[in-house]
Amino acid sequence: MSTMEPVLTVDGLRTHLFTRWGTTRAVDGVSFTLHRGETLGIVGESGSGKSMLALSLVRLTPEPAARILAGSVVLDGTDLLTLSEKRMRKLRGSAISMILQDPHQSLNPVFTVGNQLAEAVHVHRPELAAAAVRERVLDGLRKVRMPAPERRLRDYPHELSGGMKQRIVGAMAISADPRVLIADEPTTALDVTTQQRYLRLLREIQRETGVAIILITHDFGVVAEACDRVAVMYAGRIVEQGPVREIFDRPRHPYTRALLDSRPRRDVRLDRLPSIEGSPPSLVDPPPGCRFAPRCRLAAERCTAEYPELTAVAPGHETACWRWEEVS
Repeated sequence: MSTMEPVLTVDGLRTHLFTRWGTTRAVDGVSFTLHRGETLGIVGESGSGKSMLALSLVRLTPEPAARILAGSVVLDGTDLLTLSEKRMRKLRGSAISMILQDPHQSLNPVFTVGNQLAEAVHVHRPELAAAAVRERVLDGLRKVRMPAPERRLRDYPHELSGGMKQRIVGAMAISADPRVLIADEPTTALDVTTQQRYLRLLREIQRETGVAIILITHDFGVVAEACDRVAVMYAGRIVEQGPVREIFDRPRHPYTRALLDSRPRRDVRLDRLPSIEGSPPSLVDPPPGCRFAPRCRLAAERCTAEYPELTAVAPGHETACWRWEEVS
């Protein structure tokens, strides 16, 4: 059950990548608030900045190629961007945790599942005896509904299915009872049935622990299934955010409308799915106005010259569009 009490407040976050082609504005002034017990979906096309945003929140950007240049990430009154790396390591996993997109890359193939889970617990609870660590590991596996958890401790990652690996990574992420859990495309490599089970599992964990979840995805179906609110990212910026039902029923940004229109629908038979014409802009040299303007059917002269800031259009619903009233 979500509350109106904020647990994470992000304000003006900017993360740039320094490449041979120039400076890429991967995350360019992102602001949002996450409340306790809430699931916030971050949705957008590939390259919109979703994953770099997630890495920035836990300060795991690949330095020196990437650097957080501005903004704040306030977790329960503490700005994570001002902490020393030593202090941040203590909070990473215990206060704010992350499930990476590919569970294969999160698990070491030469160590058993039990060893890796025990290490995750020991890092944050070094005072625990071996028996207590083992019990905490088993408790984590039970929370993610892992069948035969004691037997799984002796397994190696290659002996597990994709869905089971994702559960193991989830157990690692919640092993220290974080207040915020970031899940970066956690269902991408899963079949539809396993995806549904995993999303249901996240909701059950949230009900039991009260953790606030940021769910990063490119799939509006996942947003509809699992999220309370959604923020739509395009070219490094949030262009619309609000309650899921409000966004689905009354989108107020042309990009959101286009994403929703491009979804497959069972009630409409089409020879070809609608798509968004054109390509996202270069983030090395983005256009001066709205970054979606070159692809937008509503674009006017003001749209190409002046960027619209997020504006409230309904309770809890904001959009960055000069012509939002014309979006149908």
